[in-house]
Amino acid sequence: MKQKKRSIDLTQVTQWEDGIATRVEDYLAAEEPLEMRSGNFPLGVTLRTPGNDEELVAGFLFTDGIISRREDLISLQTPGDKTIERNFVDVTFHPDVQLEAGSTTRRFSAGSACGVCGKATIAELRRRGLRRPKSTTLFDPEMLCGLPPRLRAAQDVFARTGGLHAAALFSPTGELLVVREDIGRHNAVDKTIGWALLAGRLPLSDHVLLVSGRGGFEIVQKSIAAGIPLLASVSAPSSLAVQLARELGLTLVGFLRGRRFVIYAGEERIAVSASALHGGS
Repeated sequence: MKQKKRSIDLTQVTQWEDGIATRVEDYLAAEEPLEMRSGNFPLGVTLRTPGNDEELVAGFLFTDGIISRREDLISLQTPGDKTIERNFVDVTFHPDVQLEAGSTTRRFSAGSACGVCGKATIAELRRRGLRRPKSTTLFDPEMLCGLPPRLRAAQDVFARTGGLHAAALFSPTGELLVVREDIGRHNAVDKTIGWALLAGRLPLSDHVLLVSGRGGFEIVQKSIAAGIPLLASVSAPSSLAVQLARELGLTLVGFLRGRRFVIYAGEERIAVSASALHGGS
């Protein structure tokens, strides 16, 4: 018998349809807490969909500036299979990584949609030394339009539950490299970037990151940290996300649906006509 995925829970529900109520089984996206520690040093707790926990932790530590390279991580370990143990990751840092009391726990919210996680201003991100993504790639609009169907086709858990966000990394030609799902949109992004970090693929200088929800401020910040030049979403970005993308040189695309999208920042990386960029004049 095939074991049920930890990312999915099965429950009994009452379904009403056209005047008839029936008792049926339904799939739910799992949500459990994940605690990070380094020895006796608490790093924080988040709510996430179980699966790819090591990638989630690695991605969070990198995009939040706690580590700056793969070599800063010696190991990531989940102690066991019991419910309590499986919701725990022990991080061993390189001796050069210095942690200050309270410097990480304040950043890691207990919610699955923590958003900015304590970083209130773009100026604070500038002090971290985030730089403009390096990329000479000119991305094809037709290629971009083909990405959402590929992402949806790869969302295994969403197809069964309808309740997860997803983040997918694509090559410059539109090849799907990795997709990660989570109940928190920023967790899905951290899992994706964590995959790249652990695989030694950062910076992602010529890649496209596509997210299934909106392009929020924290998603833009994480993309820039990973060196991603183009972030696309199927929904709208926030005003602060657009401001950050413009200031730090990220190409930001929203409402990527069918054969339409909106470029909010970094138009020079997308092969649209010069007349379009100048209002048709």
